[in-house]
Amino acid sequence: MRTRTAYSVAAVTSLALLSGCGAADMTKQASPFANAQGAKTVTLSVQSWVGAQANVAVAQYLLEHRLGYRVDTVQVDEVPAWDALSQGRVDAIMEDWGHPDQEKRYVDDKKTITRAGGLGVTGHIGWYVPTYLVKQHPDITDWKNLNKYSSLFRTAESGSKGQLMDGSPSYVTNDKALVTNLKLNYQVVFAGSEAAQITQMKQFAKEKKPFLTYWYAPQWLFKKVPMTEVKLPAYKEGCDADAAKVACAYPHTPLQKYLNTDFAKKGGKASAFLKKFTWTTEDQNEVSLMIADQKLSPADAAKKWVDDHPATWKAWLS
Repeated sequence: MRTRTAYSVAAVTSLALLSGCGAADMTKQASPFANAQGAKTVTLSVQSWVGAQANVAVAQYLLEHRLGYRVDTVQVDEVPAWDALSQGRVDAIMEDWGHPDQEKRYVDDKKTITRAGGLGVTGHIGWYVPTYLVKQHPDITDWKNLNKYSSLFRTAESGSKGQLMDGSPSYVTNDKALVTNLKLNYQVVFAGSEAAQITQMKQFAKEKKPFLTYWYAPQWLFKKVPMTEVKLPAYKEGCDADAAKVACAYPHTPLQKYLNTDFAKKGGKASAFLKKFTWTTEDQNEVSLMIADQKLSPADAAKKWVDDHPATWKAWLS
């Protein structure tokens, strides 16, 4: 979506799309408004998957229209976003899928980043096949049977092996290690971006072709293309500690928010609001669907959600 910790989740379409995941390096794209002393400005890091874009769109709308802030947004990859947040180049990350090395360095040791609580959404990365394929081959959802079906997933890019489709190369995933350590006859092939990955999945589904893909929840695409998760060896605490030896499923990860420490202390109503910002998977998917599928602008999608859910967001302003 999105572990993006390794677990890049996890994943999505660009904003119009701020497409996929190959985002800019914040050392070259610093906002002039980040951590501005004495100014009612906030800079939010926008991750490239649409769920994260939905968070930022709603937060931006409320900060601007209810609290009177100017909001700047900057798209940046997952790990560079931590560096940018530590340096005050951005004020907040609204959705993190788990980066323990960065958390230890910046939150626990340097204390330049402050935890801002859970987003209210639990993320999960996994391997998925279309449900129509499961109806034809029910046992395909067990990883032990994947080699038996590898020929179904061959593409020009994967050659004699089955294709495991990933999104952007910028995502930190366990997939190559899993293929090697589970001795699977598959080749990881990158679509290039989340938007490109979605386009390919939609095309496969339209033609009812087999595909095996790295994907994540929450994600609006499940409503358009029903998919079933392939069961990998069960996740156990620490089974992913050595990236080269991973042979287990991805965990379920409560998604977290982080603030620049100075902003957390001096950001006034804005930092208090971002700490209280929590919503459900259903809320996030509702906004994501409007942006990615219905092609509303993020601002219009945010406004529609805000108009329809006053009881939820008013608690964030209290």
